[in-house]
Amino acid sequence: QVQLVESGGGWVQAGGSLRLSCAASGRTFSSYAMGWFRQAPGKEREFVAAISRSGAGLLYADSVKGRFTISRDNARNTVYLQMNSLKPEDTAVYYCASGPRATRNLDYDYWGQGTQVTVSS
Repeated sequence: QVQLVESGGGWVQAGGSLRLSCAASGRTFSSYAMGWFRQAPGKEREFVAAISRSGAGLLYADSVKGRFTISRDNARNTVYLQMNSLKPEDTAVYYCASGPRATRNLDYDYWGQGTQVTVSS
């Protein structure tokens, strides 16, 4: 089965940047859309960004539009989330997911275990 492993999380001051990576196992990475979600303490998991299998289709939550960029490198079986101008409200556990289509909902087939992002004010 597909295994997804996030990395790159950590602590950063407001206004700083982080780059998250999600490495995928399996033979068909390029045939899956990828998404990023996050969950803060006491909150439900929410959509952050998604990218189509080709990389041409991009979706972003309004809260991160203009600050975050999702990208993928199919040759390396990896999807990235570049996070700039970070705010304390971005503090959460970030999860990557794979599925048949880039979407804002939770209809993805596989999920990683998450990586913690903490933004201090």
